[in-house]
Amino acid sequence: MKILIDNGHAKTTAGKRSPDHTFFEWKFNRDIAIPLVDRLKELGYDAERIVTEDEYDVTLTERCKRVNQWCKRLGAKNVIFISVHANAAGNGDWKNARGFSVYVAKQCSEASKKLAQSLYSEADKRGLRGNRSVPKEHYWQANFTVIAKTLCPAVLTENLFYDNKEDLAILKSDEGKRKIVDLHVDGIINYLNSLK
Repeated sequence: MKILIDNGHAKTTAGKRSPDHTFFEWKFNRDIAIPLVDRLKELGYDAERIVTEDEYDVTLTERCKRVNQWCKRLGAKNVIFISVHANAAGNGDWKNARGFSVYVAKQCSEASKKLAQSLYSEADKRGLRGNRSVPKEHYWQANFTVIAKTLCPAVLTENLFYDNKEDLAILKSDEGKRKIVDLHVDGIINYLNSLK
C-alpha cells in the first residue's frame, strides 16, 4: 500500500496563523507530516509526502494530480491519502471550539470512511475529542478538493484549533505534536490491518 501524506499550505498562504501570531499552520503541518512519513518508513511502510515545497503553496489541482498519478500507476485501491491540517473557528480572534476532526468527501468510498473512523478513534483514545458535537459516524463530510478529486481512499485531518488557547498549547508542545503524529501512525496501521 502506498501511503501519501499532504502537508497543507505554505509560507505564502494568507492567514492560517494563531491570533497571537506564534503559530503558523503551514509549519505545523510539516512538523506532523515529516515525522509521520519517517515513522511509517521505519515501520516498513511505503510512505511519502506529495508536497515538499515550502516557499509557495502548491495548488489543490496539482496536489490531486500528484496523488492521482500514483493511483493510476498502482491502482487506486493500493493507495491511501491523508491531508494534514490544523483548524480555526474564526478569522483572527480567540474562539472556544476545540478538538480533532477528520473529513471525508460527501461522495466518498467506504474505505475513506473506515480510514477516517480509524484516525478519529486514535485521537479519541488520546483525549483529543474536544468540546464539539461529534457526528455519530465519527467523521465530518465536506467536499474539500484534495479529498473530493482524488481517486483513492482519502481523508483530511484537522488537528485541534489554533485559535483556541488550550488547543494551541497542545499544538505548540513537543508532547502534543508527538501525540498527533502517533494518532496518525496508529490510525493508518489499524486501517491497513483491517484490510487483511
